[in-house]
Amino acid sequence: MPDAATDFGPSLRDLSKPEWIAEVGDIVDARGWIRPLGARHLATFIEDNSTLLVTFETLQGIQALSPLGHPLGWDLVRDQRWSHLAVMSDGDTWFRDAKVYELFDRLVDEGFFDGFDRVLFFGAGPGGYAAAAFSVAAPGARVLAIQPQATLDPAMTEWDNRFTHMRRTCFTDRYGYAPDMTEACERAFILFDPRVAEDAMHAALFSTPAVTRLRMPNMGAALQTDLLQMGLLTDLIELAGKGMLTPRVFHAMARARRDHLPYLRRLLSRLDADDREPLARRLCANVAARLHAPRFARRLEALHDPAAE
Repeated sequence: MPDAATDFGPSLRDLSKPEWIAEVGDIVDARGWIRPLGARHLATFIEDNSTLLVTFETLQGIQALSPLGHPLGWDLVRDQRWSHLAVMSDGDTWFRDAKVYELFDRLVDEGFFDGFDRVLFFGAGPGGYAAAAFSVAAPGARVLAIQPQATLDPAMTEWDNRFTHMRRTCFTDRYGYAPDMTEACERAFILFDPRVAEDAMHAALFSTPAVTRLRMPNMGAALQTDLLQMGLLTDLIELAGKGMLTPRVFHAMARARRDHLPYLRRLLSRLDADDREPLARRLCANVAARLHAPRFARRLEALHDPAAE
């Protein structure tokens, strides 16, 4: 098998879907396998050491978030020599497809997960739901899920109007209710912004003893993107995979948001909406003194001189 620590080759950005799948198939062919899973799903596996990362991503998200158009786990295959199972969807499907269930059934029957010392399931949003739901296939695994939905069964989550197009999709059969599927986990970390009401309500449904909720207030609805921009996502996945992620470690890492302008802008908007002018003034003074942030400098001047607004 070729050295999985070597480069994965050229950029796969902006390829058509058939071209991208063909290129990925060529890359993983000598290191593992690629399997189509019906019309909208695909799985690839790269074998290396005894830590397995299982990721759930969309083809569109890979193109949008990766500078090279590579699945997220490839960085850890290269840098940490981890093995990697990527399950990918064409669009947001929440991976509710019999072909995906069959894949995990087959892997369980083959004892696939038993061949690894450590297994981590990862995903965000619909992928976070899938990471939690399919983790039941590997008892003792760890889960890192960013803003996951617990279910989209309208009987339980009729309050979530963001995904009404999924209400006819069955979330009550196999691998269905994600919180229940985490009962056999060693540890499941749920990252969310408590100020995004729907995400907070889904997070509250994850209440098994294995679950640790990690709050990131004022980060908004695209938490995975912000974590990537702050350079934290790969580190969080690595720490979770090695069993080294704790709330204390997480909150120390999350201090990086103090230098992340999108977060700081959202925080300022929140203070303005709550009419907390003294705190807004202190925030603007702090940011303007530390960072190149003209918006905060102008806002600070306006706060000192109301006529300037």
